[in-house]
Amino acid sequence: MILENFVAASLLLLLPLLLPCVGSLRDTPRLVQSRRNGQPPNPLQLTPQLSTQITVHAFLLWVSVGFLMPVGIIIIRVSHRVHCITKLKALFYAHVIVQTVAILLATAAAVLSVINFENSFSNTHQRLGAALYALIWIQPVVAFLRPHRGTKLRGVWYLLHWLLGTGVCVLGVANVYIGLHTYRERSSRSVSLWASLLTAAVSIVAVVYLLQDKWEYLMKQARVGDEQVTPSPLGGSHKESEMNQLWMPCFFYKQK
Repeated sequence: MILENFVAASLLLLLPLLLPCVGSLRDTPRLVQSRRNGQPPNPLQLTPQLSTQITVHAFLLWVSVGFLMPVGIIIIRVSHRVHCITKLKALFYAHVIVQTVAILLATAAAVLSVINFENSFSNTHQRLGAALYALIWIQPVVAFLRPHRGTKLRGVWYLLHWLLGTGVCVLGVANVYIGLHTYRERSSRSVSLWASLLTAAVSIVAVVYLLQDKWEYLMKQARVGDEQVTPSPLGGSHKESEMNQLWMPCFFYKQK
């Protein structure tokens, strides 16, 4: 119930962002992207208003699929190593909040594109963007239909949820690069700075994603020379007994 209320409130917060765009629909210059007689599209005539609209559109998608969605995936991955119920709930709701904000930003970018640009779907960026927006909204629907743990469909649901989440991130980042390339071709302006910043951000997120499940192992390797494995009275090692204690619920320690 709390999760559903949060999503509903977030959708309501999106409306004030979109209403000014609807009001300026008639005064907005559109991107003409039609091909005539096999000729490439006309050069893009940038005005300050159109330049701002393109920048906002690109920035919203960059933050959404290039940063927030991967961060949401990392948060839920970190939760797999947490055994405290309270921390698990906190990480789960953090995952939901981050992904919800990412969906709202991507939706705002889509609405800005529909209002301000002519969408003839004559290029890869627009076609891939349409598929991306559909997948972005299918993902939360799949999340709400999560089966209970232990049921037969839980494994199928988890695989589908993971594939959608990962696919949206990969397609989203790829489409941002394609959009930058299309913008450079149409406007003859350099996008090397934006491409470099996007590459740096994606690289940092990728490194964190790859290291987050190995960090504890790396730290243990650094301390292995200072630790001594001593047998326990039950026949196991002291380290094994410590690892077993990690699986005990948080309330067990509170009661002790």
